[in-house]
Amino acid sequence: MRPRPDVAALVAKARDGDVRSVARLISLVENGDPALPEVAAALAPYAGTALVIGLTGSPGVGKSTTTNEIVRVLRAQGKRVGVLAVDPSSPFSGGAILGDRIRMQDHTTDPGVYIRSMSSRGQLGGLAAATPQAVRVLEGAGCEVILVETVGVGQAEVEIASLADTTLVLLAPGMGDAIQAVKAGVLEVADVFVINKADRPGADATYRDIQGMLGLGERAPGEWRPLVVRATAVKAEGIDDVVAAVGKHQEWLSRTGNLVTSRERRAAVEVEAIALGVLRARIGDLRQGTALGTLAAAVAGGEIDPYAAADELIKGL
Repeated sequence: MRPRPDVAALVAKARDGDVRSVARLISLVENGDPALPEVAAALAPYAGTALVIGLTGSPGVGKSTTTNEIVRVLRAQGKRVGVLAVDPSSPFSGGAILGDRIRMQDHTTDPGVYIRSMSSRGQLGGLAAATPQAVRVLEGAGCEVILVETVGVGQAEVEIASLADTTLVLLAPGMGDAIQAVKAGVLEVADVFVINKADRPGADATYRDIQGMLGLGERAPGEWRPLVVRATAVKAEGIDDVVAAVGKHQEWLSRTGNLVTSRERRAAVEVEAIALGVLRARIGDLRQGTALGTLAAAVAGGEIDPYAAADELIKGL
């Protein structure tokens, strides 16, 4: 039996910048260790201390390269940065390539940058289930800015909006992203649109398309209107403008009080997810017993309706 980790010591070392302790804490989170509630309690005092930036977009738009360059700009500003790069997991083996970290080799020896690749482990929405708690670990480790890069599946990556303070949606000319953004609902989650690979033909058309679609939306007075920024990350061009756009959104959040509101909403989603996880585990335990089987037999035999059976099942949780 594996010994119970010394959570207090791990958190203290993580606060002092010990990379191994940070990695150990995130591993506990990813693996759903029994010590996870203790980890969460130890990290609670440091919640809300970091700016969380989400990056999403279709595969091939340059999310990892853009993340790498944003880290470079933030480090030049003296910021301590954490990166969580979520990669898709195989539906067959459950494994993941975790290739995003390979593209961020420039920062692997920088003590002011912590990079962690995470497998989505089949989780939908572009993130891993453990991502919110991993963000808390990086906050506890003293990261001032945390970049969360989503899977990049292109159609359902709206979950990042419930986690990030500012969400960047990356597009690229010639990939049909303007129409894709509308289809996937990404238009609603973006705080900043980044047209990457802006040196390619069609960049101006993509810019006009996004601006045009934004102009069709109705907004209340004072409501945030997403910014559209051009960049070519592979050439480190336009990244300062991207960071400046994030800064403008942060200023608006603070000035209007939306930062507190969005973080409370984020906490509500987090609490709900944990509660649902506990309920699923308990339902799983019920499946091992006779209650569910008995109720299922009663429903199949017409003795009781499924809603009444569900009520009975919930009473037993």
